[in-house]
Amino acid sequence: MSQFPVSLEKEGELAKRMAELGVSESEIEENFVRSGGHGGQNVNKSATCVMLLHVPTQLRVKCQTTRQQGMNRFLARRMLLDKIEALQKGAVAARVDEAERIRRQKRRRSRRSKQRMLADKSHNAGKKELRRRVQGD
Repeated sequence: MSQFPVSLEKEGELAKRMAELGVSESEIEENFVRSGGHGGQNVNKSATCVMLLHVPTQLRVKCQTTRQQGMNRFLARRMLLDKIEALQKGAVAARVDEAERIRRQKRRRSRRSKQRMLADKSHNAGKKELRRRVQGD
């Protein structure tokens, strides 16, 4: 019997990915809470929302995408593995570097570098002006 309401192939891919990242089921704490939003009586009466906690990294994931608890369990595990993979691959450091690069771009130029940049622009504009076609009278 399948653990999740997905094909055995998808379940196998999930297990393979968990093994590659070194995550075991014993490291994951699973809680069920009532969902909110759309879904009517089903979400109001049953606990379809799944919350996962990866104990070693303290990463939390909450999934209430579908009205089925089993499907939310599967999707929450995929989301958790995405977060763990991003943490392991250093995606967090890449995002910090990107933010730093943008901050440097937005930083105001010094007065001297601005004058130099404007002088270069004016010099290049003069060269372009000389390349224009001469118009006859």
